[in-house]
Amino acid sequence: MALESGIAQLVEAFIAAGRPSSREQNIDDRRAAYIASTALAGETETRVQIEDIELDAMAFRVISPLNSAETLPCVIYYHGGCFVSGGFATHDNQLRQLAWFSGCRVIAVQYRLAPEHTFPAAHNDAETGANIIWKYAQKLGVDRERITLAGDSAGGHLALVTALRLKAARQWQPAQLMLIYPMLDATARFASYDHNGQDYIITRDTLLSGYEMYMPKTDPLHPEVSPLWREDFNGLPPTHIITAEFDPLCDEGEALFHQLQKQGVDCTCQRYPGVIHGFFQLGGVSQTARNAMREVAWRVRSPSAEIIS
Repeated sequence: MALESGIAQLVEAFIAAGRPSSREQNIDDRRAAYIASTALAGETETRVQIEDIELDAMAFRVISPLNSAETLPCVIYYHGGCFVSGGFATHDNQLRQLAWFSGCRVIAVQYRLAPEHTFPAAHNDAETGANIIWKYAQKLGVDRERITLAGDSAGGHLALVTALRLKAARQWQPAQLMLIYPMLDATARFASYDHNGQDYIITRDTLLSGYEMYMPKTDPLHPEVSPLWREDFNGLPPTHIITAEFDPLCDEGEALFHQLQKQGVDCTCQRYPGVIHGFFQLGGVSQTARNAMREVAWRVRSPSAEIIS
């Protein structure tokens, strides 16, 4: 299938600019470019309340629908950015939209980034953040029985590994996982890395340079670096995986679907055609992104809630 028209224009501009490589950018410029890309996120959702808080020395952003109940289902959200960039600013509109359309309280976790902080800093922060939200659930207005762990790209990786850590520790478990084009295999062995690795803005270099900065001294097949290859998925909660047709990570997301199914996890997977890695944040130029937001919101919302239009 061809690229969706709005995304095709972005890709054409990227190719015309000579396919600039993230590997050649300094980290400050790379982070600034990610923030600048939020101009493509669409109209800012204002029907929410936002509070930045600190609990147990960690930073969180809490986004709640206006006039919502005191206790709500919760989405604990881990942002993408290849482990080296991203944060509350890069995901502001997606988090607002997710809170409004789902009727859930969305709590974003700010984890440490590479190259200043290397493996397993982000993984530890992701787990710690989830446990802090669980600990303070009543104060935060969170229904402990209806917590979704969610994330995009590196954040999808962190959501999965956090659930595995919680399971191994026999602690609480989330009700479900929502993994949006997760980074899962640092060996880049799948064909989609070759087919989609050069032209589609988030390139092979973008992804692998993120791994290299975050995990410079770690075996790429470490079970928390490339969780795709693990054999301890059994017992994870229901999981939904989103992949994108023109994403270097498309194949590994779908391989995870098969791995989870094989190991007895209730799992679904949806490939969105005509779009690239990062499309979930391109609602301003992509109808598919807007559709995906509604789909994710429907999956994480309270079962008794009505779909908000």
